Amino acid sequence: MLIYGFLFFIFMYFIGLLVICLKSSHLLLMLLSLEFIVLSLFFGLTIFILMFMYESYFLMIFLSLSVCEGALGLSILVSMVRMYGNDYFNSFNVLW
Repeated sequence: MLIYGFLFFIFMYFIGLLVICLKSSHLLLMLLSLEFIVLSLFFGLTIFILMFMYESYFLMIFLSLSVCEGALGLSILVSMVRMYGNDYFNSFNVLW
């Protein structure tokens, strides 16, 4: 049963990477796919901890760090929308 969960974790992770590669010009879709990757990593970490019967306290640390990452991404998104009017990377020049 845990093997199927591990394969599902790998499938979720690579789907998230595929979406990041395909939608690299839209910041909101990149943030959503990054959160999907973090969710798949949490799923894989949970399977790993259940398989080897380790302490599950690290899952709470991982979730708190992923919430901080999501809040930082949303704050960057809000500042870009306020400054440039949208969240497309091709609407402004980063190297300017």
